[in-house]
Amino acid sequence: MIVVMENGAAKGQIEAVIERIESLGFEAHPIHGVERTVIGAIGDERGKAALQQIEGMAGVESVMPILRPYKLAGRELREGASRIEVAGHCIGGDEITIIAGPCSVETDESLMATARAVAASGAQMLRGGAYKPRTSPYSFQGHREEGLKMLEAAKQETGLPIVTELMDPRNCELVCQYADILQIGARNMQNFQLLTEAGKSNKPVLLKRGIAATITEWLMAAEYILSAGNPNVILCERGIRTFGTETRNTLDLGAVAVVKRYSHLPVIVDPSHAAGDYHYVETFSRSAIAAGADGLMVEVHHDPANAWSDGAQSLRPDKFDRLMKQIKPIIEAVGRKATW
Repeated sequence: MIVVMENGAAKGQIEAVIERIESLGFEAHPIHGVERTVIGAIGDERGKAALQQIEGMAGVESVMPILRPYKLAGRELREGASRIEVAGHCIGGDEITIIAGPCSVETDESLMATARAVAASGAQMLRGGAYKPRTSPYSFQGHREEGLKMLEAAKQETGLPIVTELMDPRNCELVCQYADILQIGARNMQNFQLLTEAGKSNKPVLLKRGIAATITEWLMAAEYILSAGNPNVILCERGIRTFGTETRNTLDLGAVAVVKRYSHLPVIVDPSHAAGDYHYVETFSRSAIAAGADGLMVEVHHDPANAWSDGAQSLRPDKFDRLMKQIKPIIEAVGRKATW
């Protein structure tokens, strides 16, 4: 529910309403505007009737329902778009953020070679999987903590913040020691225990859209993280499963526009997992920027032919460097900034 205070409502009246909301078992989320204050009441929907009593309190203009199921991810309780600060970078502001790196952390030498290359081309963050969810139990599952240590070494040399996947709530504390952004993969989008644990952390969370998830399901997954107390959620469109087989997934660029309309959360695009084939990654990337994405997450490998996972969709460093040059004029054309 939303409590709209009267224009000029006194500070004491606002505080009294917040106290009453909390006494009824709800969380109060005040938004102080130029002319009036709006207070969101978030909690068990079975208690909505009790909130209607607040309409009779001093300084209250009206009490109305939040229409969409994603209360904290939606725009009804938030003025403007969220901006997520990560190690001096801002995701969701005027600048476009580029995250790049290998699918999985393999060796010190290969990771460092790729990290140096993407940093030289202007990437602001380094991606790499230390824990890898694989369809086959016989595929490489990642180096785990040793992989995290390799990422930390690459960060120390290049200065690039780390984006890496969290797969298990039991590993959250360990991964948080190394990661600057926790990634929740598509397969875990509705792992609600994992989402809640990520929400309790103090790390920004990059939430990938599920393999066949609707936009509402995606935003409701974000709601789990937000409701656990973590406001720093970044959405990632990575393609969804359809009847098409020409690409690995079907990149849903319409989702970028829809999310921008209904949510204040920033949204980036992963063209690599959508394509499954490096031939399409540059085209998908250019299209994503034109559609309004706040950034890209691109798989780059110094030797894709010998990559331990997802080599077919990884760009070589020279192709990534070309991509970074290609998207610059598109970024400027849509009124955003490229900092490289």
